[in-house]
Amino acid sequence: MESGAGKHWTEEEVKALLSVWSEKNIRKQLHGTLRNKGIFIYIAKRLQELGVCRDWKQCRAKYKNLKYEYRTVKYAHNSGDVTKTMKFFHDLDAILRYEPVTQLAAEENSRCSATETQLNTSPTTDSTQ
Repeated sequence: MESGAGKHWTEEEVKALLSVWSEKNIRKQLHGTLRNKGIFIYIAKRLQELGVCRDWKQCRAKYKNLKYEYRTVKYAHNSGDVTKTMKFFHDLDAILRYEPVTQLAAEENSRCSATETQLNTSPTTDSTQ
C-alpha cells in the first residue's frame, strides 16, 4: 500500500514518524536547522524501513503541521484553556519540551540572549557592550 500526496496519515504512520523524530540525533539536527531537506530524506528512508511509504516533502509537511498544532494547544493550555487538545500531544511534548525557546526572546528583546544563558554571566560582568 503506497501513500500518495493527498492521502491522510494513519495513526500508525504518525506513530512511526514520532518514533524516528524522538531520536536524540534527529531532534538535535532538526532544532535550529533551516535547510533540512537532507534530514527529511533520511527520515523518509527510516520510515520506509518501518513500512511507511512517504517522501521527504510529506514528512516535512507532517512534521511542521504536528509542531504547529502542538504549539497551538500548548499556548492554549498555558493561557488556561484546557479544552483544546490533540491526539499526540503527550508524545510531542516529550519530544519538543527539550527545545530551547530562544527565538521568542530574541524577537522580543531584539537581541539573542542565548550566549548569556550559556555562559551564565551576570549583567554586571557583561563586557560585550
